[in-house]
Amino acid sequence: MATIYDVAKEASVSAKTVSRVINGDVAVRPNTRDIVKSAIQKLGYVPSNAAQSLRSNKTGLVGLITGALSFENMAEVPSGLPDIYLVQGIQKVFTESNKTLMVADTGGRASTVKGLIEAFLRYRVEALIYVADHHHKVDIDFSAVPCPVLLVNCYDAHGTPCVIPDDKTLQYLLVKRLVSEGHRRIGYITFTPDVEATALRVEGYRMALEEVGISFDASLVLSGQSGLSSPKRGVLADAANLLMALNEPPSVICCGNDEMALRLYGIMREKGLRIPEDISIAGFDDYKRISETLFPPLTTVELPYLSMGRLAAARLMSVIEGGETFDQDPIRLSGSVFWRDSVSSLSQ
Repeated sequence: MATIYDVAKEASVSAKTVSRVINGDVAVRPNTRDIVKSAIQKLGYVPSNAAQSLRSNKTGLVGLITGALSFENMAEVPSGLPDIYLVQGIQKVFTESNKTLMVADTGGRASTVKGLIEAFLRYRVEALIYVADHHHKVDIDFSAVPCPVLLVNCYDAHGTPCVIPDDKTLQYLLVKRLVSEGHRRIGYITFTPDVEATALRVEGYRMALEEVGISFDASLVLSGQSGLSSPKRGVLADAANLLMALNEPPSVICCGNDEMALRLYGIMREKGLRIPEDISIAGFDDYKRISETLFPPLTTVELPYLSMGRLAAARLMSVIEGGETFDQDPIRLSGSVFWRDSVSSLSQ
């Protein structure tokens, strides 16, 4: 049985040129196209089903680039939930839609992304998804990619369609609930200003306070860790000490993530303080390995990674199968507040 390489040899062209003729690529010169077609007819070459799918651009393949697979092997890991949950949400939707998700891992190196995109395009994926490990702006140019592209947990300067967490609303919902339970002095140990989520969450924090007439007090908002690496005990302890030394210390302390809250439990207990009787603590993420196993269980707000993954995949399916277009504005997704025993109610 003749192969594409037999045809290329008969026509004195490259296998890539034969592939272009089969796929109807207009870049092939008419005389070259005729020579290749004659060779195909002479040898009785029949394109495979795979080649036919390439010609129609319906390969059933979707490419996904992530750092989730190498996450646990990295020395410095993001302090929020690993992006594996985003990948799981995406995978579930595409499996139900009979699409094959091809996953490539960056190994934590942004320099590999360009090569991974090129590799996926050689497989003629119907769409491409880029999943980031935390909410931030990425400096990757997807404008030349000839298929639908969707960013998840990040955005770029080119207006590439994206699904991102609504950090502002999430923090607003948590603080609003704390206020409704009678808390008026609400401390907040957050990330450093260079982290995308920091300004958004502080804005949500302020909005919830101002909504009920509580003035913003900058002394209650401190940075408890550098960047997104695991929180350093000394930095977090210093922030906690400053808050508790205020003339009017907070009745509750919100943390930038659940890992920070976990460490704060230990710091407060070393001070002889009980949770929540002496100080209440709230987290961010609802990373259940922490929030549900701490004692007392941690009040926190859900970073909706799984839902974001599902929404992203469903939106992409509507584009590649239904012919719809992407929204111009970022799709922002919020989550739920999980009220547990780490926060006392002062409203009774």
